[in-house]
Amino acid sequence: MVQTSAAMGEVQPNRPDIALPDAIPPAELDRLTDDITAALKTVFDPEIPSDIYELGLIYRIDIDDNSFVTIDMTLTAPGCPVAGEMPGWVETAVAAVGGVSGVKVNMVFDPPWDQSRMSDEARIALDMW
Repeated sequence: MVQTSAAMGEVQPNRPDIALPDAIPPAELDRLTDDITAALKTVFDPEIPSDIYELGLIYRIDIDDNSFVTIDMTLTAPGCPVAGEMPGWVETAVAAVGGVSGVKVNMVFDPPWDQSRMSDEARIALDMW
């Protein structure tokens, strides 16, 4: 694996740690990560008018040498009414990305999500300035 985004100094509150493979050419890897990010931005919590990526619910994206993607994500609250459905929505969105060989979504609650993980875009959408 090459360095993760956090190790490369690209830490932003809502950006997940991304583990990148060595075997995928850089141009393809850039396209793949951009397309995965775009796919994640199509998934919304129905109770919140912002996508799960901008909310900071995606903690880690791991792409292996075979383009299999493992995602660690959380929810705004463990008792979220769509907790049983949202991982499937994420899996479906990312699996549709060209070049992705498969997807596994892990629900994690450590560390617990808090509002500091939201992007400025999510803060504006939720009028939390």
